[in-house]
Formats: sequence, C-alpha cells, structure tokens
Amino acid sequence: MNILKIRTNSVPLQGLGVVLLLMFTGFLSAQNYPSGKSILDKVDNNMSAKSRILTARMEINSARGTRTMESKSWGVGTDKAFTEYLAPAREKGTKMLKLDNQLWIYSPTTDRVIQISGHMLRQSVMGSDMSYEDMMTDRPLLEQYKAEVTGEETVDGHKCWVVNLTAIVSDVNYASQKMWVDAERFVPLRVEMFAKGGKLLKRITFSEVKKIQNRWYPMSFVYKDVLKDGKGTKMLIVDVQMDVSIPASVFNKSNLK
Repeated sequence: MNILKIRTNSVPLQGLGVVLLLMFTGFLSAQNYPSGKSILDKVDNNMSAKSRILTARMEINSARGTRTMESKSWGVGTDKAFTEYLAPAREKGTKMLKLDNQLWIYSPTTDRVIQISGHMLRQSVMGSDMSYEDMMTDRPLLEQYKAEVTGEETVDGHKCWVVNLTAIVSDVNYASQKMWVDAERFVPLRVEMFAKGGKLLKRITFSEVKKIQNRWYPMSFVYKDVLKDGKGTKMLIVDVQMDVSIPASVFNKSNLK
C-alpha cells in the first residue's frame, strides 16, 4: 500500500515540474522583448516630423476599376496641413486645409469651400479606402496608445516585434491596433486597426522602406478598408522632405480658392 501511494503521488509532481519549466521558459523569453513604449518612441521618431512636404501618387483600386491621382501636401506639427491635388484633370485644383481639428475642402467643380465635420469625417476621401479622419490623425502614437509587445514574427523577410496598442484617450479613430514593427529599422510593416468591440476595420501594409534624412521611412503602402470591396488604395511617396521651413501663409484659408 505504501509503494502504491508513492507512485501515485509521483505523477502529478512530474507534471507540475513540466508546467513550471514551460512557464519559466516563457517568462525568460518575454523578458527579452523590448518595452512597448520604447518601440513606439522609435516608430514616432521615424514616422513623425516637425514639418514635412510630400508629393504622392494615390492609386484607388475599387470594384469599379482603378483611378490614379497625384497630390502635394505641406504639414507642420500635428495641427496644420494643406493638400492640393495635381492630377488628373477632373480632380486638379481640389484643396484641403486642416487647422487643429477642423477641415475644409475646396472643389473647383462647384467653386465652393465646404467644412467637413461630425459624421462626414468618416466618409471616404476621393473614393479611396481612407477616411477624412484617417488623413487628419497625425499625433505621435505614444500620445494615443499604450503598447505591449506580445511576440515576434517575420514579415517580408524582416524580423518584427508584434505590438498590441490600446487607446489611452477617447478621441482616437481606432480603439486598438496590432502592429508588426521592423525590429531593426523600427518602422511598421503591417498594421491592423480595430473598433471598440474588436471588429477589424482596416489594414495597412508598408513597403519600400528608405533612409530619409537619418530616419527610416516607408515610401509605399496599401490601405485597405476590409468592409469595402476592391484591392485597397495604394500610396506611393514620390518625394518627401522632413523638418523643412514652411511659411505660415501656406495654411491660410484664402489659399483654398
């Protein structure tokens, strides 16, 4: 009876040892991850700038077909941005001005300036997969989210940290995000954005990462609204200048017409 009792007790003790070993191994592995805050800080340093001038080509791939537009944008901080569409002829001369949390659009077709606000901010920009809200959001990630590194994966041959972002302020477009951040260059290569209830809303994939003025910056990305048909909207950055001097007069409402 004593021998049987000893053998019976030995089984759970061995199982417990295996469980503890796995837990300890996982603990050690997690300790090797960088902090989410440090990763977002490096991402912000790459992606954000005091000022920027961008020339871009936008390819909208919808269920109806493909359209290509060209634009040039000027921005200072997170509060001022001015965009002018250069092509095609139908959209040429369309302009957008953002000042703080206000947005105005001028259409040469109607020769009118319209303020976009409220629910209109969720509408598509030029039929693309991006909303006006998406275009207006340029705050550093650290000001909007807390971050937790949950693992590592490979994206397009690059080791990436998998980072879960949870909103810390109420005025964000997406309650949470999942981001795959290049572990060497600290730029996002893939981002998924979710509603408050956890539903996936949009996905972005970044590519053609280049060194621009001592920072890594993706020159191409595909923005996909998963609730819409089509292949998404591709943005190609033709030219980018960071931390350059931009006259304050660029952001006057009089420039809309």
